[in-house]
Amino acid sequence: MRILVAEDDTASRLIIEAAVTSLGHECIKAISGEEAWRLFETVDVDVVISDRSMPGMDGIELCRRVRASNKDTYTYFIFLTIFDERADVISGMEAGADDYLFKPLDAGELKLRLHVASRVTALHRQLFRQAAELEQLNRRLFDQSRTDSLTGLGSRLKLNEDLDAIYAQLERYGRSYCAIMCDVDYFKAYNDNEGHLAGDRVLQLVARTLLSTCRNGDQIYRYGGEEFLILLPEQDLEAGLVAANRFRQAIQEIAIPHDGNPANGIVTISAGVASFSEPENKSIEGWLTEADAALYRAKQAGRNRVETHQQPSAVPEPSSKPSLVDIRTTVT
Repeated sequence: MRILVAEDDTASRLIIEAAVTSLGHECIKAISGEEAWRLFETVDVDVVISDRSMPGMDGIELCRRVRASNKDTYTYFIFLTIFDERADVISGMEAGADDYLFKPLDAGELKLRLHVASRVTALHRQLFRQAAELEQLNRRLFDQSRTDSLTGLGSRLKLNEDLDAIYAQLERYGRSYCAIMCDVDYFKAYNDNEGHLAGDRVLQLVARTLLSTCRNGDQIYRYGGEEFLILLPEQDLEAGLVAANRFRQAIQEIAIPHDGNPANGIVTISAGVASFSEPENKSIEGWLTEADAALYRAKQAGRNRVETHQQPSAVPEPSSKPSLVDIRTTVT
């Protein structure tokens, strides 16, 4: 172990150093409480052996500082005192000390105390490791519960938390948001024809494409099944319409073969757009309902298009049909 000895008396300090090193431990010496504290802040030590009575910073203050430190390991603290100061042992223990030794130093007593210190510090190191592992596990569980396991996008739990934060921002700062509800066209037919595993691969590829098309600050979630939700901060309905068509075009350009899509034989998406700003007298639920209703109109109007809740006749951007590619090389 590495042991810090704080002792202002030279003879006593040399005796303690000789005893500590004879037991196979590393000894660091300080001639005052102030020096001991500086060393403690810069060097990792397992044990502090400190005289209780020193000029300037005494052992009591040093012990209190050691106990209040933010180090992630436990330091065993032993007070040195003379026999007629036995009554002061209680005050030392109340300050945070673990044990005490009487002067003149007895080598056998020191060996016994250091055995105990070794066991206690080892136990604390184990507890610190377990606490760190538990914290990492809790963090992983926290992240996993907020991430959709198939697509890697935000889950419904993450969405609910973010929507609460968005509503608070709308009320406090008057920010505006745009919601884009997306849905894979004829996805049931794709699953029926190709199987659910192929359908899962399509959802993964669609999710990655949407994510790569997002701007910094946009938030994207798997809303359920083949449905995705994208939230755009500080965007009005017109900007949301442009963004939704950009997402639609990005999916179309992948050209995943889809025999169940009668329009063009590839995987496409439809989208509904709705905006929300603080002065509007509606709820978060009402906002998402508007986006969902606009998506429904896009489906009814022929799919592979974008509609808004205020613009039922939005027309998709013109585009040429891309060439088809083998799904085995496109979907991963």
